[in-house]
Amino acid sequence: MRWALWAAAALLGIVAGVALVALRSSSPPPAAQPEPPVGGPATTWAAGMRPAPAFRLVDQNEQPVSLAAQHGRPVIVTFIDPLCRNLCPLEAQRLDAAVRSLPANVRPAVLAVSVNVYGNARANLLQDVSKWRLVPQWRWAVGTGSQLARVWRDYGVGVQVTTKTIAGVTVHEITHTEAAYLVDRSGHERALFLWPFTAADVERSLRQLAAEGS
Repeated sequence: MRWALWAAAALLGIVAGVALVALRSSSPPPAAQPEPPVGGPATTWAAGMRPAPAFRLVDQNEQPVSLAAQHGRPVIVTFIDPLCRNLCPLEAQRLDAAVRSLPANVRPAVLAVSVNVYGNARANLLQDVSKWRLVPQWRWAVGTGSQLARVWRDYGVGVQVTTKTIAGVTVHEITHTEAAYLVDRSGHERALFLWPFTAADVERSLRQLAAEGS
């Protein structure tokens, strides 16, 4: 099921032109674009049906970050390229808007697993926190190539790296599945959003999870 989902998600990402060039840039993220009509998550699961795969990585403050540590609160697990200046900032903005729309006491944690092993320097992560104006609940999750590859595999996220040399400069082009999972308080996956999704889509699902815990 998970690999079938990955295949569909990867195909969607490719068809949508989700080719993220891993070049560090000082330019600001693109202006927010009008959101498409609300369509809801790509798929959902009943409570207790699908445990979210565990992982333990390091955040932008070089502190351990894990899914297990968030037990008892909802979590968004998403997959982002820290060097991207194309679609990833837009995805981050919409997740950020969904989180901000909720009362502070029910806001989920956001664990953003890096899909670019070449962009995980702390300076890059902190730059994104500032430039993308991310909520305090946002924590990057980075690690070694093998550690990250295991998380990508466990969540059915496809990542492809194409390395080129342009005018003597090595460039790593990152293509990946644009996905965000909602995980409930008990650590079970409840919804999967694939790009393009809207802040309203995510907010609605988060409010449903909050109502379950009330």
